[in-house]
Amino acid sequence: MPSLKLSVIIPAYNEEKRLPKTLRAVDAYLEKQGYGYEILAVSDGSTDNTVQVAENMKADIENLRVIDFQPNHGKGYVVRKGMLEAKGEFRLFMDADNATTVDQVENMWPEFEKGFQVVIGSRDVKGATIVVPQPWWRRRMGDAFNLVVQLFSGLWGIWDTQCGFKGFSAKAAQEIFSRATIDRWVFDVEALVIAKKRGYTIREIPVTWVNDEKSKVGFSPTILFEVLRVSRNAFVRKYD
Repeated sequence: MPSLKLSVIIPAYNEEKRLPKTLRAVDAYLEKQGYGYEILAVSDGSTDNTVQVAENMKADIENLRVIDFQPNHGKGYVVRKGMLEAKGEFRLFMDADNATTVDQVENMWPEFEKGFQVVIGSRDVKGATIVVPQPWWRRRMGDAFNLVVQLFSGLWGIWDTQCGFKGFSAKAAQEIFSRATIDRWVFDVEALVIAKKRGYTIREIPVTWVNDEKSKVGFSPTILFEVLRVSRNAFVRKYD
């Protein structure tokens, strides 16, 4: 039995239609790699058949684990729980829409071998490929949000905090997510702020990304308040 090298955490909220295709694609790729892996499908209070659909797939995907949290807490909550529940030497979370495919983890391994323990996918660094872009207004909002994050959270120089493709060593995942508090969309920012506070150097790598027009990501003024909350938490040393 090979050691468990990689855990893939896939947060899911009402993803009965998209999740099966993504789970099959992840398993089909990883089963050819020659190392131990597990896939964690973590439902965030889904009200459709997401959990049952995933459970049914365990008959075909041997390394699949399904975790169901009720009620809905937020993407940050289930990613955090998945990261802490995972058993792999390295832990990757990716989105249920498969916007960035799991094979791109191959670009993370050289960075982990160099000693980086936090390696994140980016759509905004040289070499990134956007196959299907977001609408222009969403891109502009994303740019404005990123500027706010860099100014207020001490993450200057990290150009894409929100890409749903991030990898951590087991040590970093435990240290970061055991301190995290944000349950919803700004959890990525908080995780990176904690990583920097704990002395980890964050490595951004380019990814190929396909926008899904059915994406559930939106914009709310509460996102800005969450960024300020993270900044305040860091200032008062809550993450220490």
